[in-house]
Amino acid sequence: MKTTRRQFVKAFGSLSAALPLSALAAETVPPRDKKQNPRYAKLDEILRQPVLKRALFASPVIIETLELLRYKDNFLCRVRSRDGAEGISVGHSGLNALYPIFTHNLHPFFIGKDARDLDLLLEKVFIYNFNFRYNGISIGTPLATVEFAILDMLGRIAGKSIGQLIGDIRHPEVTVYQATEYREKSVEESLDLIKRDVAEYNARALKIKIGGLMFMTTDINAVGPPGRTEKMIPLIRKTFGDQMALFADANGFYSVEEAIRVGKLLEEYRYGFFEEPVMFDWREETKQVADGLSLPIALGEQEYSLHGFRWLIANDAIEIVQPDNYYFGGMIRSMKVARMAAAFGKKCTPHMSGGGLGFLYMMHFVSALPNAMPHHEFKGLKTSVQFECKTSPLKLWMER
Repeated sequence: MKTTRRQFVKAFGSLSAALPLSALAAETVPPRDKKQNPRYAKLDEILRQPVLKRALFASPVIIETLELLRYKDNFLCRVRSRDGAEGISVGHSGLNALYPIFTHNLHPFFIGKDARDLDLLLEKVFIYNFNFRYNGISIGTPLATVEFAILDMLGRIAGKSIGQLIGDIRHPEVTVYQATEYREKSVEESLDLIKRDVAEYNARALKIKIGGLMFMTTDINAVGPPGRTEKMIPLIRKTFGDQMALFADANGFYSVEEAIRVGKLLEEYRYGFFEEPVMFDWREETKQVADGLSLPIALGEQEYSLHGFRWLIANDAIEIVQPDNYYFGGMIRSMKVARMAAAFGKKCTPHMSGGGLGFLYMMHFVSALPNAMPHHEFKGLKTSVQFECKTSPLKLWMER
């Protein structure tokens, strides 16, 4: 029987009349949890606290120009104030795909603003033109490039390092761990390459990749070398000995059950943390893994939301936060994450993405980190961007 429009409206009207309005609303709006985690109030208070030391600047610092300069896959950002102050940053190589966001979504917002309001600017820029739709690396990378340049300008005005603008200098020396890749290679090939990397920088701490996330190929059936992880975990400990600090990163490859199984192997061989055991936005599953292991769980490379970190910290899903200064949109947002973690006895070691001068910004950030871990990510000094700073007290510490 064919239903006419009038019959449909009549039928729907009868249905809605049979249900009170409150019942319909209950289907779409979940009830507020009356026993909300009490940690949230403390975390929200931390998020309200500014990071930039605005008191260092008595007069407005109005942003007059903001430029992105490109040579092949190298990017420099230059900001100038109305009074002639200047700041420069080195952009991440990922800007080769993301520079239109810098141009169309960020540049118009920052022009004419007072750089002293940087905390608020980094919040409101997500509202401008619905920029929150671009959450993640797509807006975080160009936004960080802008923030680094503004911090450089403010540092020149105040005669302070970036660390002194966003905190107190706690770590004039930053000890690093060597981050390696190679998960697509055999155990034998991987070990040879890891030995090479460790020897090049005389590393005393090391992170390896485990699992089989074959991101480097378009082959939809590609899998990693069978049994590689189970062989690598004990072999790396045996090769480098008990004095080497070891960490492992799965890049979200495992299910909860497999992550716990592999995590117990990591525990047996005394690894320091297990990074991204399951996909980064599987927050409940991340907590299940954390609850099933004594090994600290680390996460944050892909996390794009302050609110996401808030949940992970409040619910003890992780013990180590790893915001990426580039991907997450800069050091001020990353410091807010570190502060939230510190409030509940958790540590921070920033993820360092390759490209640009990531290790330089990592050191500035760690210099002021209140809850820094003993070692921080390092992927080598190779960069096409030439730089020199004879006056900086920061240095890359390699034990000899």
